[in-house]
Amino acid sequence: MIYENRAEAGRRLAAALVQYKKDDPLILALPRGGVAVAAEIALALDAPLDLILVRKLGVPWQPELAMGAVVGGSQPYVVRNEDILSQIHLPEEQFRAICERELDEIERRRELYLKELPRADIAGRTVIVADDGIATGATTRAALLAIRKQTPRWLVLAVPVAPVSTLEELSPETDEIVCLSSPEPFYSIGQFYEDFHQVSDKEVIAILSQVRASQTPRREDAI
Repeated sequence: MIYENRAEAGRRLAAALVQYKKDDPLILALPRGGVAVAAEIALALDAPLDLILVRKLGVPWQPELAMGAVVGGSQPYVVRNEDILSQIHLPEEQFRAICERELDEIERRRELYLKELPRADIAGRTVIVADDGIATGATTRAALLAIRKQTPRWLVLAVPVAPVSTLEELSPETDEIVCLSSPEPFYSIGQFYEDFHQVSDKEVIAILSQVRASQTPRREDAI
């Protein structure tokens, strides 16, 4: 399955998630690529859209290789990939320095994308986490673990494409996975998109603004 772009992938995912509309779900996007996908889901389900701000911790000399991931917030959540860390013998102080650098980037994005907007309450809700695809799953796993700590009622991972092996590894962290395609061989997420350009901060801000402007005001907002 080849998607024209992230918006088309989001519309296809939304069709597979329509049964959740009655549950008043919360949609959480992984920036930046996941925002366009999640926006289509939020619009179709008339659901609020928020962000889960997570960053991969790349090995210094091989940045695409994840030695962990970190999720921002008042109490940052770090997931370590011990299999990788045991092989590279990275000093702990260097690992912590990389965590701090990525937390700085998370804070920059939070201020840029969300400004002073209140964050959505996760506890007791049906939460759908959306991205434009998953490869190794390091950042996705960190996001799911951090969300689970906030006690959602039901946690769904929704992606257009991911390898079977990664989905199997992530399954214990979710209540349900909705993945439209799990092709083999799987080399990269981009091979399944005609347009897989790098999403800019400007695009993220525009998409978030469009979703908020397009949605019907909720009763509590109208009081």
